[in-house]
Amino acid sequence: MSELFLSESELRDLTGFRQFSKQVTHLKAQRIPFHTNRAGHPRVARAVLEGRKVVEKTAKSWSPSWAGNQVAI
Repeated sequence: MSELFLSESELRDLTGFRQFSKQVTHLKAQRIPFHTNRAGHPRVARAVLEGRKVVEKTAKSWSPSWAGNQVAI
């Protein structure tokens, strides 16, 4: 199984830049979806470039179910 994200060398090959801020600028200009990790390094999902569908996790809204929380007096 391949890695989930592109390696640093693959990212350099893709963008043509070694500096992370320039990689980010290039990715934005090319409209390539990415996120930055805590250290500020851009991360590109391999699935994006391979044309596979990337499933985004969305937070489901939570609402309490009051019907089950009735107290008998």
